[in-house]
Amino acid sequence: MSTLLEQDGLVATWRRIHPNFDAGSLGCCELDGRGETVLLPQPSARRQIVLTDAYCQIAEQIGHVAAMSVPVTTPAFGIRVADVVWMPPEKWEGYDREGPIPFVPDLCVEVLLDREFADEIGPRLRAYLEGGAREVIVVDQHGKLEFYGANGPQQASAFGITLSLEQMYF
Repeated sequence: MSTLLEQDGLVATWRRIHPNFDAGSLGCCELDGRGETVLLPQPSARRQIVLTDAYCQIAEQIGHVAAMSVPVTTPAFGIRVADVVWMPPEKWEGYDREGPIPFVPDLCVEVLLDREFADEIGPRLRAYLEGGAREVIVVDQHGKLEFYGANGPQQASAFGITLSLEQMYF
């Protein structure tokens, strides 16, 4: 039975696997709670367009402190790579940007387009929400938006976000 790694151990493993992370080179994997690699497929062009569109709309609606494909440290999983994240400016300061964010941002977005693990979104949601995300937005394979908070599904975004995504990509 493998033991779970503490945050420092996860970050050290992440840095060993991604030695050029600070130069903008993000690998295609996450780390589970034991520090074991979980491979992610490279995103298709369609998925990258939808990610960029979601990022731009979120940045425009609630502030330009959003980012794409960001590794975040979660207590329930290890290190996840969120498609889009947002948090207030003061949270972006004070941590080492050469590794994963050491906490879960306020908003995480997952785009399931072209993802093989669409049916496994539950553990991703829990990892973000248990780690402190105020909201998780899921864009399903058909472009439908789902909003989740600490108390489960929500009718609309707690941040007031509305995403208008081009249906031609779904």
